[in-house]
Amino acid sequence: MSVGTLPVPAAVSEADARPAGPATPVRGRGVWRSRAIRVVSVLLAVLAWQLLTANHVRIWVRFDTLPTVTQILHALGKQLGTNTYWLDLAQSLIRIVSGFGLAGVLGVATGIALARSPLLSDVLGPLTELLRPVPAIAIVPVAILLFPTDEAGIVFITFLAAFFPIMVSTRHAVRALPTIWEDSIRTQGGGRWDVLRRVVLPGSLPGVFGGLSVGMGVSWICVISAEMISGRLGVGYRTWAAYTVVDYPGVFVGIITIGVLGLATSAVVELVGRRVTRWLPRAQEVAA
Repeated sequence: MSVGTLPVPAAVSEADARPAGPATPVRGRGVWRSRAIRVVSVLLAVLAWQLLTANHVRIWVRFDTLPTVTQILHALGKQLGTNTYWLDLAQSLIRIVSGFGLAGVLGVATGIALARSPLLSDVLGPLTELLRPVPAIAIVPVAILLFPTDEAGIVFITFLAAFFPIMVSTRHAVRALPTIWEDSIRTQGGGRWDVLRRVVLPGSLPGVFGGLSVGMGVSWICVISAEMISGRLGVGYRTWAAYTVVDYPGVFVGIITIGVLGLATSAVVELVGRRVTRWLPRAQEVAA
């Protein structure tokens, strides 16, 4: 080999050189198959509910006392045509967005502070651990006394419900970061803010969004409960009002609405999380 000539790499086999084209269609078929199974499972559950309630089946569980699917759909159609239904839906969404948004900002900031600062961990750590096991819904009487309006109290309950899952997940995610990442930034002359911006924030994102997903679910549980106890508007309040007047189809309309809202908001959090952490390898990609 002459001077300056690069070594010739070993020949690449035909199998290695061939592009992995079929992988994407295979994954695509898998995605559609998964979606189809999910839809079919829901439809089968609805069909089973209709058959059990329409035929007045009583096998330990008393399906004969519950409304049929057709009765629930009829009640849902009536409510969709009223302004009250949409006003309740909007009010619950406003409470969720307000409380959950505030909890997201403060929960992430507090989790990072507790994980990075020994002093703050000593000062705030015992307080957070003392308050964390207390169910947020148990604070409803305190919120009624503490805030001048029911609206502010419900938003506070929603915030409290989401704050602790987000804070704890963020704290654990930051503490689990490899120290070598921080050391590599510091050896390059980076300071505290460089470590925060280039290591702590991006490295903890998977854990942060895990806490956000859990926090969203807990928020819906508590906001609906708070609306039932002290609200004057909202899906939870309307569902409880339907129960008090023995409108059982209306109760199930409220339950379905809560489920759809919870599913939609959790899907938004998951979608944002996947977009923000798109640089991470996914399970399907690793398997491929």
